[in-house]
Amino acid sequence: MSETRGQQATRPEVAELEQELMLVGRHSALRSPYGAVPEPDARLERSAYILLSRIEIDGPMSIGQLADAFGLDTSTVNRQTAAMLRGGLAERISDPAGGMARKLRITPEGERRMHAYRAWVVAGLGDLLADWPRQDVAAFSAFLARFNEAIERTEGRPWPRDTGHAAG
Repeated sequence: MSETRGQQATRPEVAELEQELMLVGRHSALRSPYGAVPEPDARLERSAYILLSRIEIDGPMSIGQLADAFGLDTSTVNRQTAAMLRGGLAERISDPAGGMARKLRITPEGERRMHAYRAWVVAGLGDLLADWPRQDVAAFSAFLARFNEAIERTEGRPWPRDTGHAAG
């Protein structure tokens, strides 16, 4: 028999998890390893990185599709994508399928900067986890994927992944 929400909240390991998640959010090392600032060609706003990453996976997307994918208001996504357009990271194109809505596509500059930023973050994580055994890093990644997938199932907005993770 599964526990109710209130019963789960009284479990000490759930309270410990809440504290650790709160602390993860405050650590700037995840955004800027060791306080380093990325090279200008690797600088991206967090929202641009996440939006570009989703477009990279799904291909050109409309504002409405992005809003649905992230559970955001279209005005919020419109502001975020306007900054990407101004920065030359994305461009508007006609719907390749012939639909009415225009779609956003990553520009070569956007792709270059997204990949440079990703490489910078991966290198920083590698530095942070340098003294962890590989199997611990893999286990942590698998648990984090499982946790993210549980959130995605609850919200009804899965993130497309290249590989399957054990969810559940």
